[in-house]
Amino acid sequence: MGLHITGVGTALPTFGISQDKACAIAQKGLTEKQSRLLATIYRKSSIKRRHTVLLDGENGATPFYDVSDTSFSAGPGTRQRMERYCAEAVPLAVRAAHAALSNASCAAAAVTHLITVSCTGFFSPGLDREIIETLQLSRSVSRVNIGFMGCHAALNALQVALAITNAQADATVLLCATELCSLHFQQGWNTDNVLPNALFADGSAAIVGRSAAPGEPWTCHATGSYLLPESNADMTWRIGDHGFQMTLSRRVPTLIADNLKPWLEQFLAKQNLAIADIGSWAVHPGGPGILDAVSNSLNLPAAALDVSRAMLADCGNMSSPTILFIVERLRQKSAPLPCMMLAFGPGLAIEAALLI
Repeated sequence: MGLHITGVGTALPTFGISQDKACAIAQKGLTEKQSRLLATIYRKSSIKRRHTVLLDGENGATPFYDVSDTSFSAGPGTRQRMERYCAEAVPLAVRAAHAALSNASCAAAAVTHLITVSCTGFFSPGLDREIIETLQLSRSVSRVNIGFMGCHAALNALQVALAITNAQADATVLLCATELCSLHFQQGWNTDNVLPNALFADGSAAIVGRSAAPGEPWTCHATGSYLLPESNADMTWRIGDHGFQMTLSRRVPTLIADNLKPWLEQFLAKQNLAIADIGSWAVHPGGPGILDAVSNSLNLPAAALDVSRAMLADCGNMSSPTILFIVERLRQKSAPLPCMMLAFGPGLAIEAALLI
């Protein structure tokens, strides 16, 4: 039993921006001291380039945010940001879903279950209906939406997909995670906002899965969750009047380093595995500090997280789709199995999936 991943598809906004140019935009209106501190944060992010739906061509202009050197407003209201989400999320999600179906050589009509994932926008009828209509999925397809769970939500969706295929042998699941994090850029200088502003980006990723036959590779065999103690305020994601606002405490890497190994050892032991048995790692790159915390906690080989680090450099932190981008790269390079997927999000929570 298990969820065999038969196809993966990804999609990025048309235009990207270098981290240097992104920093220059964020520096406008700041004091000289704030500007220097911001440059250091952006430089230490390990990100080289990010993509966003808000760019007006390759010149890096972001007309959605009226940023000037002399004053800052709070930026667009949440309603304006949600209207832009509705307009931009649909084509991105459709592209990723279409790519996954193509990669899986799966006809749209064969999909029996659709799972959509997002924490950066809301509208209803939502992405699920738009994907069904545009790709001409069956109007009888079963739908589930995983909303507002953050960076680890694709793994929560995998839990649902695994349960579906274990319960229904003829099921074909299309899972699509889409995030437009750049819609929630917070203008001005606020210590809670500068790090999220430096890390997050836009993207969409999808997988197609069905019940696994014995021995099929890239099969999700087991999933797990762990809620870290005394960490409720260390990563939060709240709806404000001017977009969604994130809080990231400096304790996050330490909390992960202290709690990950003992829990993961127990999880793997239930699968008759140990950390040393894992052939490849798909770890969500929440930031360089989080990747370092995972590597140090688990005593991983130096190259174990190379794909995660490369994804962070190339695309930034796209929240929930990011880990599916990493799985796509690992599959393309025929990375050794088993593969351990790990992601972290508000809670503070660890989500895991084992691919064999």
